[in-house]
Amino acid sequence: MTQSKDYYKILGVSKDASPEEIKKAFRKLALKYHPDKNKGNKEAEEKFKEINEAYAVLSDPKKRKEYDAFGSQEFHRHYSQEDIFKNFDFSSIFQDLGIGGEGFTRIIFSSGGGGMGSIFDDLFSTHGRREYGGAGRGYTHGDRFVYQQPQPKGQDVILDLYVTPQEVINGDKKIISLQTGGFPEKISVTIPRGISQGKKIRVPGKGVQGPGGRGDLYLRINISLPPGFYFDKDGNLVYDKYIRFSEACLGTRVDVPGIDGTTLKLKIPSGTRCGQKMRLRGKGFPSGSGARNDLFVRVMVEVPKTLTKEQKKVIEELKKAGL
Repeated sequence: MTQSKDYYKILGVSKDASPEEIKKAFRKLALKYHPDKNKGNKEAEEKFKEINEAYAVLSDPKKRKEYDAFGSQEFHRHYSQEDIFKNFDFSSIFQDLGIGGEGFTRIIFSSGGGGMGSIFDDLFSTHGRREYGGAGRGYTHGDRFVYQQPQPKGQDVILDLYVTPQEVINGDKKIISLQTGGFPEKISVTIPRGISQGKKIRVPGKGVQGPGGRGDLYLRINISLPPGFYFDKDGNLVYDKYIRFSEACLGTRVDVPGIDGTTLKLKIPSGTRCGQKMRLRGKGFPSGSGARNDLFVRVMVEVPKTLTKEQKKVIEELKKAGL
């Protein structure tokens, strides 16, 4: 399981911190834990790695938005180490901190067999002259390290992906078709069990072609709900159940359709107000942890547009009785 990482806590800033506050906090911590000031201190080295990773995410508006929306574990399911440090310019960052030149630590981006998973293995090496791998390329010129900006990838693409409630409840795989350069391309996509409305599934390298390769494809989840169901502003699953005025006054038992196709029983107590919500526990969509969320039933009292003579007479009597 992916370990949860609170990048805001790592940098010591609040979740609504401005980009300037985040950069200031990073600068302070980077200088404090830099290996040149903490030689042989493995704990400081690990801390330095953490704050660089946190800053790589929170300094990028797109990554920060998705980290805030998804939460740490879901974010790391979609973002690898390579993704996190993509477009993160080490050269300008460390120059800004005053690191570089004779007598300073060389900042090396490992291109060895460990790949991006061991991005920091040689981060503080002072004896090798290597090229950057992955995010960009570099070379030594005298005692200076020269950074070359990588060729930009093509644009990312966002498409709506419509899924059924059953696919959300159980998880599934879908085959989608794209038009790539005028040719059809089929892609297999896994729908995670319990994925939420509006969440995005990232498909690397399936966006627009650019000089440095293709961008990414993001599939935005749209759940096709049955009639009567909808999501409220808090993301809760709601079903509107209409009852008669007499049932609201005296109480009743009603059938409610389940989102999984079952039929549920609901007791409506006497004196229920129009618009009042009732909870059916564990009858909604699954959450990320596996347990199912709740279904909320909003009771709506029907008011007839026309009345028979007998009904009108009864209503008049109710009016006289104070109802």
